[in-house]
Amino acid sequence: MEQSKQSVLLSSAYLAPVQYYTKFIKYEEVWIELSEHFLKQSYRNRCAILSANGTQNLTVPVTEGSNSKRIIRDVVISWDHPWQKLHWKAILSAYNNAPFFEYYADSLAPFYHEKKWKFLTDFNLGIQSVVLAEINLKVQINFMTAYCPTEKLSAGMDDFRYIIDPKPGRKGIDENFIPTAYMQVFQEKFGFTANLSIVDLLFNEGPMAMDILRKSIIHHQ
Repeated sequence: MEQSKQSVLLSSAYLAPVQYYTKFIKYEEVWIELSEHFLKQSYRNRCAILSANGTQNLTVPVTEGSNSKRIIRDVVISWDHPWQKLHWKAILSAYNNAPFFEYYADSLAPFYHEKKWKFLTDFNLGIQSVVLAEINLKVQINFMTAYCPTEKLSAGMDDFRYIIDPKPGRKGIDENFIPTAYMQVFQEKFGFTANLSIVDLLFNEGPMAMDILRKSIIHHQ
């Protein structure tokens, strides 16, 4: 029997999907990568919500200098376009009628009305800390400040940096995650849409979000 690993390594992520947040529960020790090269079209600066037209991706734009050769902690947010306004409008449109939207909206709103973040990872960690607090998940997060390839990581660490990914051809297999259905605003139109951003779960299920996260974890004997 394979012994369960105690620590997990995750990428930085913008309003990460449900799968990502299950790792905060499953593992005793959580590490977030700050030294990898920035990966485009990933959850590092993208999240997925469910709108009246189906799944909608929201992307935090980064400056031209933030290309694939830039270290993630050095990636700078671009303010050339009103992306905050557009993201908040999309979130409002998608979740205004969700049961718990009004309960959590005020906590998230500052991230769409202030411009005090220069670096993407600071923005991601800031909004992540609010989400963790709202779902009552107390987690001490550690940071990888020197890049280490998967094969050289500690034997007790699972690496999900490149497994939790929005692109089907790029994401890996996660044997510890199974999406657990919950009520969604547009479920009658689309059926249940799995593994959306954590805000979809939060706005729809509120205090029950933690229960859904726990049910989404497969424990191997």
